[in-house]
Amino acid sequence: MTSVVFVHGTGVRATAYEKSLARVMSGLGRVRADIRVVRCFWGEHHGASLGLGGASVPVRAKSRGVGGDDLLDEDDPLAVWALLEVDPLAELREFAEVAKARRGGGARAGFAPGRQDPWQAVADRVRGLGLDAVTGGGGSLDELVSDLAPHLGPAGGRVAQEISRTLGGLPPADGIAAIAARAVYALAVQRAEGLHGDGEPLAVDGADRDTVVGALTDQLGGADRGGPAVRAAKGVAVRALNSYLSPLSSLAHTFRGGITRGAVPASGDILRYQVRGAGVRAAIRTAVREAAAGDAGPVVLLAHSLGGIACVDLLADPTERPPEVDLLVTVGSQAPFLYELDALTALRRGEPLPGAFPRWINVYDEQDLLGFVGEKVFPGRVTDLRVNTRQPFPRAHTSYFAHQRLYDLLAPELPK
Repeated sequence: MTSVVFVHGTGVRATAYEKSLARVMSGLGRVRADIRVVRCFWGEHHGASLGLGGASVPVRAKSRGVGGDDLLDEDDPLAVWALLEVDPLAELREFAEVAKARRGGGARAGFAPGRQDPWQAVADRVRGLGLDAVTGGGGSLDELVSDLAPHLGPAGGRVAQEISRTLGGLPPADGIAAIAARAVYALAVQRAEGLHGDGEPLAVDGADRDTVVGALTDQLGGADRGGPAVRAAKGVAVRALNSYLSPLSSLAHTFRGGITRGAVPASGDILRYQVRGAGVRAAIRTAVREAAAGDAGPVVLLAHSLGGIACVDLLADPTERPPEVDLLVTVGSQAPFLYELDALTALRRGEPLPGAFPRWINVYDEQDLLGFVGEKVFPGRVTDLRVNTRQPFPRAHTSYFAHQRLYDLLAPELPK
């Protein structure tokens, strides 16, 4: 039986690792029944933490700050989702502004007594949204539904409240179904990840996201997914995201302490690895040898992000390299980039991969700004496989293992 040692990336701690491990076990199990997934969790003992409780973070007396000038491209097809990552209700508010402008400012319609406000009916449908009709037959879609189900009711209630508040009394307008569905989805994801952003980001494939949003849109009428109001609101919403950038810079300074503490696992692990990486590599080597013990079959290293860097360093060092590894699979990894920077621990720029280095498959998503390609860096020694999770960055970096295409591509490559 082939053993796949799953090595996590930066910022991952126990709860998040267990979730990712379960996804990998489920995903590989669907395509190869002869696979045994082996744990390699290094984050608890070798990850970064603020050992002095954040004593190095300065206390800011004033919240005033200057924003940046970078703008989001309105033609980016992921622009709306990038906006909803920041503010799940922003697109809905922009839709309301469009509706008010068409009416002539903020004037209300003045409906006759006894006649139901059409927006109240929409709000009621939003409150009644459910996920019972979304069935994936197992796999990542069902996992997403399970993650979102407890939070759909509160998310629908909040969106319904916003519809009543901003649109009540205005004449009907096309385009609300898809916008409301996206808002409910984005709020449910936000709640699932922790209201204060202190939870692990959900690993979500874009196709699964679109399936869920499509089902919610269908429940709300569904015929207006591409209407003119939707396109108009999208353009305004993208511009609204650009206006977030400057004030967010000031807010970032105001809440620097909390932001820094929240960022330590992800950014700190990278910094710590550069000077204390031997512990991580030793943990990987131990996991490989345990996987290969006895009469075990081939051993594969499946490594995400920083885990991929550590695996490359380990396998490139003749004094550390475990000979039991038959295949290395890096996912969303920066190892080729660090080699080009001459920043790998065990391999200097210009040096070839050692002859004993195992076969290497490198998986990347073009939307993942932390995923790099290796075929041109190590000609003839690396095979790049591209996937498309249909997610904006940074979620594209955390969603590989929710993407079924990843496992379909790996199935024929894994040794038997």
